Amino acid sequence: MQLRYLKNLHPPDEGMSKVTSISWSANTTRLATVGADKIVQLFDEQGDKQDRFQTKPADKAAARAYTVKTIEFSPDGTKLAVAQSDNIVFVYKLGADWKDKKSICNKFQQTSSVTCLTWPGGHPNEVVFGLAEGKVKVGQLKSNKAATLYSTDSFVVSMCSGPDGNSI
Repeated sequence: MQLRYLKNLHPPDEGMSKVTSISWSANTTRLATVGADKIVQLFDEQGDKQDRFQTKPADKAAARAYTVKTIEFSPDGTKLAVAQSDNIVFVYKLGADWKDKKSICNKFQQTSSVTCLTWPGGHPNEVVFGLAEGKVKVGQLKSNKAATLYSTDSFVVSMCSGPDGNSI
């Protein structure tokens, strides 16, 4: 593998400007980043910024009391799952075109902080996420319900989908 520098996506800032998560779409035509400012920035395959949107809190009364833990594109690249520390996973519908309206199409409220997530390629209607309380859950987009896949007494640190599109 050969790596090469292409360009900066974000201009340098004075002070800290933490990026909390980066995700490529499966077809590599979209790149999403999110930072401590809770704004998702969308880039094309050349690294040019095309769009941005502010994430939403689970509770409007505690608007600034959360962080975005991780983001992940759906297998077709038209949706973006956002795992947040305020015990929720939002799925945003991005659409096929850059100018399409961004809207929340699914919400999965949980009992503890969502720490990680993955979207298996073979399951476009299921997003899998881990919780601080040790549960691994699957969010089913069609029913808007979450089911427990696995439970342990340990914090779920990370997860990824297998190349076959079915395994976690």
